[in-house]
Amino acid sequence: MLGSSCSGQVQPDMGERCGDPVYQDGNLISGSLEALIERLVPTMDYYPDRTYIFTFLLSSRVFIHPHELLAKVGQICIKQKQQLEIGSEAEKAKLKSFAAKIIQLLKEWTETFPYDFQDEKSMKELKEIAHRITQCDEENGTVKKIISQMTQNLLMTLSARSQYQEIKEKFRQPVTDKGTILKNKPQSTQKDILSICCDPLILAQQLTHIELERVSNIYAEDLMQIVSHMDSLDNHKCRGDVTKTYTLEAYDNWFNCLSMLVATEICRVVKKKQRTRIVEFFIDVARECFNIGNFNSMMAIISGMNLSPVARLKKTWSKVKTAKFDVLEHHMDPSSNFCNYRTALQGAAQRSQTANSNREKIVIPVFNLFIKDIYFLHKMHTNRLPNGQINFKKFWEISRLIHDFITWKQVECPFEKDKKIQSYLLTTPIYSEEALFIASFESEGPENHMEKDSWKTLRYKIFSKL
Repeated sequence: MLGSSCSGQVQPDMGERCGDPVYQDGNLISGSLEALIERLVPTMDYYPDRTYIFTFLLSSRVFIHPHELLAKVGQICIKQKQQLEIGSEAEKAKLKSFAAKIIQLLKEWTETFPYDFQDEKSMKELKEIAHRITQCDEENGTVKKIISQMTQNLLMTLSARSQYQEIKEKFRQPVTDKGTILKNKPQSTQKDILSICCDPLILAQQLTHIELERVSNIYAEDLMQIVSHMDSLDNHKCRGDVTKTYTLEAYDNWFNCLSMLVATEICRVVKKKQRTRIVEFFIDVARECFNIGNFNSMMAIISGMNLSPVARLKKTWSKVKTAKFDVLEHHMDPSSNFCNYRTALQGAAQRSQTANSNREKIVIPVFNLFIKDIYFLHKMHTNRLPNGQINFKKFWEISRLIHDFITWKQVECPFEKDKKIQSYLLTTPIYSEEALFIASFESEGPENHMEKDSWKTLRYKIFSKL
C-alpha cells in the first residue's frame, strides 16, 4: 500500500520516479528527502503548516546535517527568486511577499531549533540566505531589520545555552561520588528533611520547581539526537557532530540523586519512630507530586523507597501506614507497559489542554519512560521504506511525543520558590549505595545468611580503610 505509487522493478533512477510524496487519508506518510525539502520551502502561493515544519526540521537531522539542509533551502530560494523577475510594481509586491514567507520560515527554524546554528557552516548558510532575501526589499530596509533582530535573538539563545552547559559540565558528578562510608551512627542533632520542610505539599511544589527548571533546558533537537546517535551506533559510525547532551544527562542524574536522597534520609535516621515518620512523609510528598502532575519526582521517590537498603527495613515498614504507598505503586505498576501510569499521564495532559491556570497545566512525565518510548518507536519502524522513500509516518509519531514534551516544559512554575528548601534538596550530601547498606544494617541488623555475608564484607571494607 505504501509502495503503490511505484510499480514494477526497482530501477537505479527510482529516486526520481518514485520520490513524490505519498499520502494516506490526507496525511503525508512518505517521500524522498528532496521532495520533503521542497515541501518545506514556501512559494508565492504556499506556506507549510507549522506541524510539518516542526516534524521535518526535527527528523531531517537523521538524514542530513542542518548546514547541508540550509544550503539546499538556499538553492531553492534562488530558483524561486529568479522566477520572480523584478519589473512591474505587482511583481515587486510578489517578491516582497515571497521574502516575508522565507523570513517567517527562518524565524520559526531559529526559534524552535536554535542549536542547528551552533557551527560556523550553518551560520554561514543562514547569512547567505538572509543576504539574498534582503535584496528583495532594499528600498525601505524592513526585511534587513527583521533579519538583524532574528540573528541577534539567535546568538543570545546560543550564548545562554552554552553557559548552561559549561556550568553543568563543571558540577557533573556521579551519584556515588556523594556521601561517604559511615563509620559511626549519625548524631541526633543532624538535620533531616523534616527539620527543613514538614509540609508534603510545599516539598512537592519545590521539587516541581526543580523539575521545570531542569526540563526548560532540554530542547527538541537534544531528544532527536537519541535517534541520530542510535543510527550511528547501528552503522558502526562515530558521529563527530553529535553534541554531548549534557542537559539530558543532568536531568537523568537529578532523578538518581532524588532517589538516593530519599533513601539517605530514611537510612541515616537512628530511631525507628523518626524513620517511620520520614517514610510516611515521603509517601505523602509522592502523592502530592502525583496530584500536581509531577510524575518524574513521584517515580524518583518511589524508586528511592524501593531500593534494597530501604526495602529491607521490615521493622520500620511494619509501623508505616502503607495504604497510600500501595496506591502510588499501583499507579506506577510496570505491568502492561505501565498502563496505569499512562492513563494518569493522559488525564493530566487533557487537564493541561483545557486549564485556565498554570497549576493545572503542569505535566512532567517520567523521563526514563519517555526516552524509552522514543527508543522503541525508532526501533520498531525503519527510517526508509523498501522503495527508498523516507518513512515519514514514523517521524510524525516521534515528533508528536517530542512536541508534547516541549509544550509541557514551557509551563511557568506557579509556586513560590523557597531557596532554603531547594538548597537542601540540591546540595545536602547523599550516601553511595555501599553507605546506604551500612546505615541500613546499623539500623536493623542482617536477618538471613545473604545479608550477614553482605554485612561482613562491608565491615571488612570499613576496617581495611582505617
